Amino acid sequence: MSAKRAVTKAKDAASEIVKPAAHGYEFGGPIGAALISFGLPLVCYAFAFLCNDVSGCPAPSLLSPRTLFTPATLSTQSGWQHAQSVLAREVGWPGWTGLLTAEGVLGSLAWYGWSLTLYALLPAQETEGTELRTGGRLKYRFNSLITAVVTLFVLGVGSFVLGPQFQVWTFINRNYIQILTTNIVISYALATYCYLASFAVKQGNVDHRELAAGGHSGNIIYDWFIGRELNPRVDIPFIGEVDIKAFMEVRPGLLGWLVLDLAFMAKQYGSYGYVTDSMLIVTISQGIYVMDCFYNESSILTQMDLTTDGFGLMLSFGDLVWVPFIYSLQARYLSVHPVILGPWYSMMILAVAGFGYYVFRASNNEKNTIRTDPTNPSVAHLEYITTHTGSKLLTTGWWGRARHINYLGDWFMSWSYCLPTLLSGYRITNSVLMPGNRLVTRDGMEGAAIPVTYFFMLYFGVLLIHREMRDEAKCRRKYGKDWEAYCKKVPYRIIPGVY
Repeated sequence: MSAKRAVTKAKDAASEIVKPAAHGYEFGGPIGAALISFGLPLVCYAFAFLCNDVSGCPAPSLLSPRTLFTPATLSTQSGWQHAQSVLAREVGWPGWTGLLTAEGVLGSLAWYGWSLTLYALLPAQETEGTELRTGGRLKYRFNSLITAVVTLFVLGVGSFVLGPQFQVWTFINRNYIQILTTNIVISYALATYCYLASFAVKQGNVDHRELAAGGHSGNIIYDWFIGRELNPRVDIPFIGEVDIKAFMEVRPGLLGWLVLDLAFMAKQYGSYGYVTDSMLIVTISQGIYVMDCFYNESSILTQMDLTTDGFGLMLSFGDLVWVPFIYSLQARYLSVHPVILGPWYSMMILAVAGFGYYVFRASNNEKNTIRTDPTNPSVAHLEYITTHTGSKLLTTGWWGRARHINYLGDWFMSWSYCLPTLLSGYRITNSVLMPGNRLVTRDGMEGAAIPVTYFFMLYFGVLLIHREMRDEAKCRRKYGKDWEAYCKKVPYRIIPGVY
């Protein structure tokens, strides 16, 4: 072989390493990606406006739309405008220019600046990620737990001194819509930046950069959505190098979810003078989930988001918008309509939460232990299949019950977020006896808000099933016949004996 042909062959090989063969479309391809990308913000706004602290949850006119949008009103411009104005007034519509304000933008940017500053200054665990397809390992800096502790301490001190009027809480509750809009814009801008930056990935993998297997289809919308580069990083002055995907996975959005919950708790206390057991259950159970993630932050290195998916709008929007603003819907509902559960309902819901957390944490601990310390007595007795890649697939223990048993625990935990709202729905009316005050009542509204307050439980179940299907497809590609043998030994996917 000539030297020229050898060099050409080496270049081709390097190109193949950096740009692996795409494995086909997911999420319905380009059309599905477009619908999700531009449809989910509308869903977020719908929940934010239709369940509000102006008229009710949902807005009362939506329960009888025929009385608002009658043939007579729709046949004239003035009638149509009147119907629009009534609905706009009921949902607290701020106008198009009111969706984004300087106060909301600056406050949101301050939150990102705070997160980056603590990331750079606080002590951190330095660890290496899984081996890349192109060889080598990236280094990661993990300190989200101490970041959360410092942040919560500062918020706790502020709340102790100023109570529910602490400026952070009043800012969030006053600018909720504007903060939502700002984070939508940031998620779009971040996805666009990462997409454009991915074209700087060079052959030879000098910087350990590579494209995600499913992110280089050639379709702009799809690749922008799914994520073209696997591990985009950026150097920020005074901060240093930041792995964008790992940072966004557990920092601004996940901690922001807990901060939103606390802001809504402060709002309930400021409005009523007490905090209900339902609010405590929602906030504490979600807080445990969030803090558990921070405590086990390094475990994200073996999850699909880090090992397989690129960083596009799917993860950018999910991390920065969907998680904090959709996952906190129940706390936002309870901040306006306090629900008192009593001891029996509380115990039942806590039992559901405890069972879910036990399954979730015990199964994940078993998986992490077998990967990091297979001789540990807690897992040494477990049986497994060793694949041709050297990976171990457990066929006994938790993972012998179902191939994704941790998702079952995850889903049960989501129940404890929704059940405290009971048969949700409320109406806000002006008080006759105390002019200037408003009354929150359930008259004629029982169950009307269930599509909002129980949305998370339904959505999360669909999400976990879809994620399981994606993970199955990935494992079949990776392990081949070894995965087929594993499926014969462990036939159930998520629910033992059922699915």
